[in-house]
Amino acid sequence: MPNGPSDPVPCRVTMCRDCCCGSPKVTGIDHTAQTARLGQEAPVRVSGCLDVCDQANVIVVQPSAAGRAAGARPVWLGLVNDPDATEDIAAWIRAGGPGVAPLPDILDLYTFTPRQRRASPGTSPGGGG
Repeated sequence: MPNGPSDPVPCRVTMCRDCCCGSPKVTGIDHTAQTARLGQEAPVRVSGCLDVCDQANVIVVQPSAAGRAAGARPVWLGLVNDPDATEDIAAWIRAGGPGVAPLPDILDLYTFTPRQRRASPGTSPGGGG
């Protein structure tokens, strides 16, 4: 199992849970259950604002060590606002995630490329917004 105990660094998930993501603004989803469900498949880090509020709820799947060795980059998923999408992400992570398992066609509907942000003095690129 590519994402199991034999993988020294499994896939990791970052979930935006700030101003828009994970809030009552995005209706029809149990945000706590979504976080817990993905946490059953991979380590989850809850993040402050990722500055892509128009894509709420945002989930970033980082590749495992094996995926990175295969050249994979993090996959950004937006508008993940239904339990079926959460299950599709969980199944992909379980199969190995970026670089190990092909992205299921259904998840193509959720992928996006975040816009580049300029780092303010004293901050690192990709920090919260």
